[in-house]
Amino acid sequence: MFRLFPSALSRPLAATALALVVTAGFVPALRAQGTGGATPAAPRAPSISVVKVERAEVTAAILVSGTIIAREEVLVAAEIDGLAITEILAEEGESVQAGQILLRLNRAALDVSLAQNTASLQRNAATIAQARAQIAEAEANKQQANNALSRAQTLRTDGITSADTFDQRLAASRGADARLVSARQALVSAEADQALTTAQRGDIELRIRRSEIKAPRAGVISRRNARQGAIAGMAAAEPLFRIIADGAVELEAEVPEADMPRVAIGKPVKVTPAGASQPITGQIRLISPEVDRQTRLGKVRIALPAASTSAIGVFGRGVIEIDRRVGLTVPVSAVTYRRDSAVIQVVEGTTVRSRVVKLGLSGQGRVEIVDGVKDGDLVVARAGTFLRDGDVITPVPAPSKAMALN
Repeated sequence: MFRLFPSALSRPLAATALALVVTAGFVPALRAQGTGGATPAAPRAPSISVVKVERAEVTAAILVSGTIIAREEVLVAAEIDGLAITEILAEEGESVQAGQILLRLNRAALDVSLAQNTASLQRNAATIAQARAQIAEAEANKQQANNALSRAQTLRTDGITSADTFDQRLAASRGADARLVSARQALVSAEADQALTTAQRGDIELRIRRSEIKAPRAGVISRRNARQGAIAGMAAAEPLFRIIADGAVELEAEVPEADMPRVAIGKPVKVTPAGASQPITGQIRLISPEVDRQTRLGKVRIALPAASTSAIGVFGRGVIEIDRRVGLTVPVSAVTYRRDSAVIQVVEGTTVRSRVVKLGLSGQGRVEIVDGVKDGDLVVARAGTFLRDGDVITPVPAPSKAMALN
């Protein structure tokens, strides 16, 4: 006969066995008490956000970006070489008028040349006067010699004068003719010298005028490269000034090639330069006839108002309005696309029905429905593949984002 003694190992085993017995006895009772014998309730339909088909204004637009540039940039360079800049009269950002003096060059050497030319002109005038006096004297001598020759010829006929005297009178007449021709040629030469000196004077005066660099057109100075004391030259790498002609700037924007056929000259554009809080209204002025082969982008020039203060070189974004129309609209997210059609999910009561629709304009997050729905229809706000035709849902209104009509 053996005697059992309790141990540390036997106590945990006994507790576990007791727990199993208690659980086995009470679980059926708890189940019966919790259900009370009733049938489980049916699952609730999923809650889906829906929106109404609303009549709103839709604006189709193309987003473009680019750089603000001068519509026409005027380069101002020196038209004379070798003169130092002595005075600068205009700065960057200043508005200038056509013909306004921008800087002056050192004209001291030109003034000396002008004084020398003045003296040469005076000498030419004296030479011409002297030549004319010689012509008058030669004409008088010729007349006298011709008269003497005529008398000698008459006396020779009468046999009164000798042949030797007649020959002398003839030689004197011919000498007078030669001196007259020489005097006249001297006058022509003096007048030619005067014309040359006058032309030289015109060149000097032109160079003096060019020593004052003037604005060829009105506008705004965008850059000044002129420096005090620098030697101006026509072959300089950089012009002395760059002027935005008439202060007109525009946005040179890049447009995807697929959108190029939809843009047209005169279309309004809302341009927002970098850092600006309000857009500027411009118009398409020029459409490039070429699309870049590498980027597949075309370029358009958007003219900005004259009052625009945008600096050239600034980045800008533009919204080109293509069309504007009022119609039945839904959020873009409510439309799904199949291979050859667009589909929205209309909610009829609590049942989802897929419906093929015809789309119109799209913009501002909404799309126009041309055919397939009527005003006030409920559609699934975010259509997707997890809902199928005939599914039952619990519609939950979503906030409308339609544009209010004026």
